[in-house]
Amino acid sequence: MQKQRLVLIGNGMAGIRAIEEVLKHDAARYEITVIGDEPWGNYNRIQLSPVLAGEQKLKDIILNDLDWYASNGIRLIKGMAATQIDRAGQYVILASGEAISYDKLIIATGSRPFMLPIPGADLDGVIGFRDIKDTEKMVVAAALYRHAVVIGGGLLGLEAAHGLKLRGMEVTVVHLGEWLLNRQLDQSAGRLLEKAMQQHGLKLKLGISADALLGDNGRVTGVRLTTGEVVEADLVVMAAGIVPNAALGQAAGLNVEQGIVVDDCLQTSDEHIYALGECVSHRGMSYGLVAPLFEMAKVLGNQLGGCGKQRYTGTMTSTKLKVTGIDLFSAGEFFGGEGYDELVLSDPAAGIYKKLVLKDNLLVGACLFGDTSDGAWYYQLLRQGRNIADLRAGLLFGQQDLGDAGTSGASRAGGLPDDAEVCGCNGVTKGVIVKAIKEKGLFTVDDVKKHTRAGASCGSCTGLVEQILMSTVGSSFQAAPKRKAMCACTEHTHEEVRAAIRDQHLITLSDTMRALHWSTPDGCPSCRPALNYYLISTWPGEAKDDPQARLVNERMHANIQKDSTFGVIPRMWGGVTTPDELRKIADVADKYAVKMVKVTGGQRLDLLGVKKEDLPKIWQDLDMPCGMGYAKGLRTAKTCVGKQFCRFGTQDSTGMGIALEKALDRMWAPHKVKLAVSGCPRNCAEAGIKDVGIIAVDSGWEIYIGGNGGIKTEVAEFLIKLKTEDEVMEYTGAFLQLYREEANYLERTVHFMRRVGMDYIKAQVLEDATRRQALWARLQLALADEPDPWQARIGESAAAPFADLPQ
Repeated sequence: MQKQRLVLIGNGMAGIRAIEEVLKHDAARYEITVIGDEPWGNYNRIQLSPVLAGEQKLKDIILNDLDWYASNGIRLIKGMAATQIDRAGQYVILASGEAISYDKLIIATGSRPFMLPIPGADLDGVIGFRDIKDTEKMVVAAALYRHAVVIGGGLLGLEAAHGLKLRGMEVTVVHLGEWLLNRQLDQSAGRLLEKAMQQHGLKLKLGISADALLGDNGRVTGVRLTTGEVVEADLVVMAAGIVPNAALGQAAGLNVEQGIVVDDCLQTSDEHIYALGECVSHRGMSYGLVAPLFEMAKVLGNQLGGCGKQRYTGTMTSTKLKVTGIDLFSAGEFFGGEGYDELVLSDPAAGIYKKLVLKDNLLVGACLFGDTSDGAWYYQLLRQGRNIADLRAGLLFGQQDLGDAGTSGASRAGGLPDDAEVCGCNGVTKGVIVKAIKEKGLFTVDDVKKHTRAGASCGSCTGLVEQILMSTVGSSFQAAPKRKAMCACTEHTHEEVRAAIRDQHLITLSDTMRALHWSTPDGCPSCRPALNYYLISTWPGEAKDDPQARLVNERMHANIQKDSTFGVIPRMWGGVTTPDELRKIADVADKYAVKMVKVTGGQRLDLLGVKKEDLPKIWQDLDMPCGMGYAKGLRTAKTCVGKQFCRFGTQDSTGMGIALEKALDRMWAPHKVKLAVSGCPRNCAEAGIKDVGIIAVDSGWEIYIGGNGGIKTEVAEFLIKLKTEDEVMEYTGAFLQLYREEANYLERTVHFMRRVGMDYIKAQVLEDATRRQALWARLQLALADEPDPWQARIGESAAAPFADLPQ
């Protein structure tokens, strides 16, 4: 089949990101041509400031070198401008006269600096700050001249001024606003920034504008202000804003306002032509930051890559200045005013200012200066629209003040040395992450995970990775999308997939993938286990468990070890065993030459070093229930001896643990689930770090939820105090069924709680008795016919099927 012709005008970050998305989905779909008027490959424009400051080299900011275009079969026409679009003939005319035909055209021509229309603006030495050419001019000027004036005290202007100062120039910033970054900071923060920039050696002229540029022999010599004052200048940098490059689209007859008008599908008024980036006007907005441009690129790339219609609905942006030693952050409606609550912490002497703006128990704006370590967390709360009523008292003091934050935890990234380990799972340091971000042009946490493995295992360092990313790339930081697809096979979220399975009564993987338009025929290792769990937990007894969609341990019903042998753990109810069970275990260990018998942390015995082919025979010889020590499901109910033997025990904790474990036996879940029951507040069973921990007191039982003792220790939160064992059973079962029904696959209870909020869980489990009883009843129904994994397999024809299962 003949490929369609896809032509991109503009070799910048937005357009190439869209092409990358297309290639990711269907690399063979198009014959791609890229037209760029600059003479190099795609580069990281937002890193021009560090290049100007001498902190990076030009070669360091190249995102896609020329080999990348060649290896992807892309024709790159560089150093050549497109001069006309013939919509009727569907071709683009180049400055050389060549015509490039297209079936689909993307316009991503970016923007240009707004040059003030004042006398002298055409003198030599007057430039904008937009591309490599501008940067090189400034570097050369800094070597030859002494005095520079930057017109504009916005982000780009201050970064240019800082860079020129570092290159030895005397720099004056002329800014019309009353304070610097007057659109990104409130006045209090602006004043602190003013002081900090002066300490960096910049001279500031605020609340004033340039009236004319003076010159001699065709080169600029000074800037005359509206007060009549003349500021000496050998170089003038115009950084007073940007103008969308929409002229090409306008000349072609496309609908153009301040930029090329696009709809939510990023389609222009011509159905064959799309546009994205700084050159467009979307819902009346034009963006100058990279985060929204990449969001547009993903939407358009998915569409053109064959993933169906996608919609871009706008972006909430945040601000971060890329000037070493100056930390500021703002996002949302940080100016506040009537109808808003404002939380403010101000310590001018220390150079710290924090202002949070609230409305209806939502965080709607944040403005930080000096201490921005919680910027990512505030931004996350903003985007999520989370009710912060339970956080309000300590919100201003940051996430650390609220205690251990678990997987969403944040730290003070800026203060970490480069050799500080960020990801303990994969041994990744801050220096490695920063190096990858700079060298590979990374903008998202997912990108960092992919290139460094930081945050890719337990995820407990994700918040810290996000902060490092934000502090490194500044305003180009792309927060994790509020709406995250389940995997690359689909655009649907976990929640949407679960809802579809429930609402459409889907009971097989193939039906689900077909109904939700999966982009791959068989899914991937990420989505198949998740889909399988969602199906069997939603339609127990009806949806068929697919062993090939299980992770290897769940296919083998044992824990695979590093030498490819297995660990076998029979269930011991509540950690209690008998002489007969111990004799059977000993006999099995001898018969099959088990390498080691180990007491586990869950009060059971693990037979280690078992050969794969011996598994079914061992299960049969043991004749004990499967301990599911490998499973995303109920693992153990750890107990202390309780009042039956212990002189401090107040209740029968052993009996309670056994009853719970038997009631919840064979329970599959989004992740592993561990229980513990302690007979008194001394808590010998460590109930405070279990998914459900129960602690006996004189008057009954206290239930705690959401704890774990894994890589990141999480302390369980108090849920309720109950009097009877039946109540303990019902409330525990209801909480776990809520978790089973609403948690995302591989989401531990603590993370589920943090996502939905403790208030929500209490409303479902404590405050609504009918809902609680229904949850408990559904869990009992789901477990009623669930077979023991070992016994079910033994009944099938012994060992033969297992020998063929892949590891």
